[in-house]
Amino acid sequence: MSDNITVAGVSVDTRHWIGGERVASAGTFTDHSPIDGTVLGEIARGGPAEAQAAVAAARDAFPGWAATPRAERARILHAVADGVEKRIEELAIVETTDNGALLRSHRRGVMPRVAHNFRFFADWLLRLDHEDFETRGHTNHVSWDPAGPCVLITPWNAPLMLATWKVAPALAAGDTVVLKPAEWSPLTASLLADIAAEAGLPAGVLNVVQGYGSEIGDALTSHPDVRRISFTGSVPTARRIAESAAANLTPLSLELGGKSPLLVFADADLDLAVDLAVEQYDNAGQVCLAATRLLVEEPVAEEFTRRFVEKATALRQGDPRDEDTDIGPTIHPRQLEKIDGFVRRAVAAGARAVIGGRRGDGQYYAPTLLTDVAQDSEIVQEEVFGPVLTLQTFTGEDEAVRLANDTRFGLAATVATGDRERAERVSARLVAGTVWVNCFFVRDLQAPFGGSRQSGVGREGGTWSFDFYCDLKNTVTAPKGWDHNHG
Repeated sequence: MSDNITVAGVSVDTRHWIGGERVASAGTFTDHSPIDGTVLGEIARGGPAEAQAAVAAARDAFPGWAATPRAERARILHAVADGVEKRIEELAIVETTDNGALLRSHRRGVMPRVAHNFRFFADWLLRLDHEDFETRGHTNHVSWDPAGPCVLITPWNAPLMLATWKVAPALAAGDTVVLKPAEWSPLTASLLADIAAEAGLPAGVLNVVQGYGSEIGDALTSHPDVRRISFTGSVPTARRIAESAAANLTPLSLELGGKSPLLVFADADLDLAVDLAVEQYDNAGQVCLAATRLLVEEPVAEEFTRRFVEKATALRQGDPRDEDTDIGPTIHPRQLEKIDGFVRRAVAAGARAVIGGRRGDGQYYAPTLLTDVAQDSEIVQEEVFGPVLTLQTFTGEDEAVRLANDTRFGLAATVATGDRERAERVSARLVAGTVWVNCFFVRDLQAPFGGSRQSGVGREGGTWSFDFYCDLKNTVTAPKGWDHNHG
């Protein structure tokens, strides 16, 4: 078996990247394209041995990288960004082929954002300082000390962008990294390893290991040399990671699922509200932040629904490499079965499919809107992670907020209203890590990002990322007691 595969004309190494070298495994797993089921290649399947080797490489590389001056770390991260920008087309076509998201989005938005992730945290590092302050004449100086090796476990729905949301601040902080990409979309992580090496990142500072779930994950998250763990994914997996990390009290950052609401008030610009609602089908609904629960004030519910159906049924579903496609496939046959099961159970319980509600050919699921759903039903309470929205109505702010907050999640919320004071009142009452008002998915890296309740633990972004990836130290110095003979 060759160590390299060719994906849309791009050569991708299928081995792990450990300690600055490519490392094979005895076993492999098969990577398929969700577009048409094509086998892309056999990927090195790591286990405890590869996990141990990767953490050891990160541990050995840590002292040197932690001691590297900030300006030099920032220079290397900018060089990584340069490498990403030179290969945007290659990264875009490989990721589209591997996970089924739209090629036009990868070209124009996602891959440029990957480069921005590195540039932002490189620049933020150089301005990262607290002012010294005085306590009864004593000087307090707060510093961010690099924490150590980090394990970063990332999802399949936006593989490279979500990985670099973690990799970039960890490296900027002076930490070393073991990145474990999702097994359903591992390829661009391998390309990132190549780009980082070409940019001059020292061996062992970034390691990439591939494998199935707990086969390699448990060995990574329970390792005593790991100082930070950041994970994006499901609540059940997060629980397992937390249990594994508990023995070493390893700090965790967890960005988990969501069941976010979109609240549409009668005074909203309905065309804007409909656009926001239809936007929730982005990436075939495989977005943790998606506002999958449409909550619409009764006086405008009928008109909102009419306009929504008109716009949603005009979406084109098909090959994500086609410029005219609006919705691609779901990532994997297992995910398709999960989505279909949710919808079938909902319909059997009395829900009505206004649009969709059915599978297409291959791994495609039609954009779906379900009405006549009970607040305590599975379809309203549980994350589907597919192109499935529900619509409920409300009367007044109190009911809107009650319905919006009535799940175990709290990742995000979107509010559509023409009344600024209402927007402020409602936003203040919503349980969510992010609230968007008359917009969606506007994400500034200097803002805190994370979820409430079972949508996550901790915040990342801007200084919050460095707070997590560093050990904060306060040095208190007395005003006297110096040996003046030594200057």
